[in-house]
Amino acid sequence: MFDSLLKEFEGEFYFKNTKTDEAIKAVYSTDASVYQEKPLAVAIPKTVEDIKKLIQLADKQGFTIIPRAAGTSLAGQVVGNGLVVDISKNFINILEVNQSEKWVKVQPGVIRDDLNAYLKPYGLMFGPETSTSSRAMIGGMIGNNSCGLHSIIWGATRDNLLEVKAILADGNEATFSYLDEKSFQEKCELGTLEGEIYKNLSKLINNPENKQAIKEGFPKANVTRRNTGYALDAIVENEINLAKLIAGSEGTLCFITEAKLKLIDLPPAEVGMVAVHTTTLNEALLANIVALEHYCSASELVDDFILEFTKTNIEQAKNRFFIEGEPKAILMVEFFDETEAGLNKKAENLILALKQKNLGYAYPILLKDDSKKAWEVRKGGLGLLRNLEGDTQCVNLIEDCAVDPQDLPAYIRDLEVLLKKHQVQYSMYAHAGAGELHVEPMINLKTTEGRQLFRTILAETAVLVKKYGGSLSGEHGDGRLRGEFIPMMMGEKNYELFRQVKTLFDPKGIFNQGKIIDSPPMNEFLRYEVDKPTPKHVTIFDFSKQESILRLAEKCSGSGDCRKTEITGGTMCPSYMATRSEKDTTRARANVLRQYYTNQQTITQESVKEVLDLCLSCKGCKSECPSSVDVGKMKAEFLQQTYDKQGVPFRSKLIGTFSKQMRLASIAPWAYNFIFKTEATRRIANRIVGFHPDRTMPELHSSTLKKWFLNNSSKTTTTQSKVYFFCDEFTNYNDVEVGKKAILLLQRLGYEVIIPNHVESGRTYLSKGMVREAQKIAIKNVELLQNIITDKTPIIGLEPSAILTLRDEYLELVPQDLREMAEKIAQNTFQFDEWFAREIDRGNIKKEVFSTEKRLIKLHGHCHQKALSSLTPTKKSLSLPANYEVHLIPSGCCGMAGSFGYEAEHYEVSMKIGELVLFPTIRKQTEGVIIAAPGTSCRHQIKDGTGRIAQHPAEILYEALLSQTYD
Repeated sequence: MFDSLLKEFEGEFYFKNTKTDEAIKAVYSTDASVYQEKPLAVAIPKTVEDIKKLIQLADKQGFTIIPRAAGTSLAGQVVGNGLVVDISKNFINILEVNQSEKWVKVQPGVIRDDLNAYLKPYGLMFGPETSTSSRAMIGGMIGNNSCGLHSIIWGATRDNLLEVKAILADGNEATFSYLDEKSFQEKCELGTLEGEIYKNLSKLINNPENKQAIKEGFPKANVTRRNTGYALDAIVENEINLAKLIAGSEGTLCFITEAKLKLIDLPPAEVGMVAVHTTTLNEALLANIVALEHYCSASELVDDFILEFTKTNIEQAKNRFFIEGEPKAILMVEFFDETEAGLNKKAENLILALKQKNLGYAYPILLKDDSKKAWEVRKGGLGLLRNLEGDTQCVNLIEDCAVDPQDLPAYIRDLEVLLKKHQVQYSMYAHAGAGELHVEPMINLKTTEGRQLFRTILAETAVLVKKYGGSLSGEHGDGRLRGEFIPMMMGEKNYELFRQVKTLFDPKGIFNQGKIIDSPPMNEFLRYEVDKPTPKHVTIFDFSKQESILRLAEKCSGSGDCRKTEITGGTMCPSYMATRSEKDTTRARANVLRQYYTNQQTITQESVKEVLDLCLSCKGCKSECPSSVDVGKMKAEFLQQTYDKQGVPFRSKLIGTFSKQMRLASIAPWAYNFIFKTEATRRIANRIVGFHPDRTMPELHSSTLKKWFLNNSSKTTTTQSKVYFFCDEFTNYNDVEVGKKAILLLQRLGYEVIIPNHVESGRTYLSKGMVREAQKIAIKNVELLQNIITDKTPIIGLEPSAILTLRDEYLELVPQDLREMAEKIAQNTFQFDEWFAREIDRGNIKKEVFSTEKRLIKLHGHCHQKALSSLTPTKKSLSLPANYEVHLIPSGCCGMAGSFGYEAEHYEVSMKIGELVLFPTIRKQTEGVIIAAPGTSCRHQIKDGTGRIAQHPAEILYEALLSQTYD
């Protein structure tokens, strides 16, 4: 079917039965919803002509096209058995900004937050903001008519959409925008599909009977969030602009290639909130009505179900500082103002009004960073809900129902009766100000009974929403979830009008079949197998905290947090940031592992390896994924299982046994260095082992650090305390000078340094999935260190990836009888920077012994450090010398990631990752600026990518010591 297209298609196409194509189709079988269906094929077009060719072929062959952007849809809008067309990789350009007229033209793959970062220097922004705004794309926001936190003042996407350029079902382009009467008549006279659309749509919407049906069947006028069916009311009541109809149409009418958006001024500088504490949920909803009378910018609710989960989370517990007592709900009411005084006045006026109505018992006013921390409670709690144990989980089901805010108290009272009747737990949060609370009931979708309950609750809620003149979908769309209830919600007459609209635009039904019109039953094609026992998998890592390796994979909700770009920042996921391919996201990897471990869709080991290939095991997902889906851990386990069947590849074995190789090479380090310092021999040697010929290799020191320490370490006379030094495999053989300076620094600050009896960290084995070998090392080190590492005698290390292994993987590798000792060691294990900052806080290390010379330091942090620790201690340590100024480089992963950046097939991606932020930032620095990087791989990547020599913080601090410190 697709072979003939390949010769002319400039983009990527996946439709065959190869391991790669099958893996890609598995990746695109899901979105952020509970649905899963294997697509016919996946296309990633490069040009508008590519899209036209796909539409023309669909017209001939009769398959459906499923437009897809970020794939964060919650109702299954981009799941189906057609051709998925992903515009997120290549249609990412901002085309034109008109500052005076306040509009921007963009391609549909532009990310909302990235767009606003671009617009900020103009003093402008695009208002609508989904909770997924760090990855949500304009095309998807148009498809769903997205709203967001501030919709009560900035409106929905439809309200801010001026024009769309699209390809119609006949393969021709059309532009939909405001038309005056003359232009409209000219359109109607076109002898094309576009002309037919205007002519017949005009007849349809001007028919008095149809007008009456729309007036009676659509939600109440005060329901601003309305996304059920097609927005015929938007073109009946307003000017003729079919872009308004395209908004919310879920890719069922045409294929958008460009959009013109209305912009607004940046909000006032001062932002704050009143956190209204209430004793009942109804009281909070009544307070919401009062808040709206005070012209707030946002009014968001968080219930006690979510608040309870924030108590036991380390990060969110810090953000609960403003919570007084045990509120049943908190209403977060936000205000903007040009001055702090004005902001306080607005807050105080609201509080006074609430007190007069006896609503609320506490009203803390939160400004600046305090208000940001409060918003984190609202956001963070949701991720915690995704970490519940067992098969009964919160589901997106009735989370998108919207009513008039005045009706919200009564609607929610009725809804609680309904949910309690079915004996389900639930959470409620979000957009009270817009009349839309996200209500998430807890249901087990792995059982027939649960799936029936899934449908029953939605069906009964639909009746309730209709009773209040609301919208079944406020901003998340109908999709596969709510589509079958549109006839009941809108009336059969309006549903027939929707069918006519679909036929006008798409006569053969080639655009996203089964959405809005003729939707399949909402409890079919769910991603979980039904009434089957959960498969058991024997693993080396202990997955008991996550229940199992399968359960850990299942925790991925598909929210797409892993699709952030370098503009948004963060570490997860470095390979996606470089390739912009869905295959390289944390989400994709979790999904194929879930399908593999449940034997779905005949996913093979080779297909899984294909998707896991560019995972750098950076651990960013462990901290940045809202569900803490640790793909690095799952990848290592999966690779070990593969090796058990197929054996360990030569290169993996070579990298895993790094310490053994270095021990042999250290017999004649001059020979090793000659080979790898001479370009011709290095390139040959690199090719032999599968490394890229352009990649330089770290030199081998003339002596190991352990040998130097035995022969040359000095004794201190004024010992403050004893500290154990973990001599990792990289510092021992390659970064010996770094190790020397760290030890000398500590000794000259009065510490007794001891290198205890231990073996390598095991990091190289873990990086290549040789988990059995890593487990032996973990057991050995815990046995060797268990009796000497205490809170008074901690162990510190220089290389983050090595020392943090003691805090991370060891706890899940050692047997149960060593677990307690492993945890004790972990609690007293520190990166050098962490320990140094702690000693500063204790007053044991003072700035007086360091230089007062003025220096600027640019700091790049190691991925594992960012995920498992923090850069704050590093910055604090380097800022100790009086005039040392430290700036964090806003980089994610450097791209080296141990052996990843050396490997021939990964070298290009490795360097692309470095070029995102790290390399350009360093190249801009003058020669006198110090580049700091705790990671050995990071320092080597910086050297290869920029020619600059980066230093470990210990080196920098050693060189900053005043001369008298040496005496």
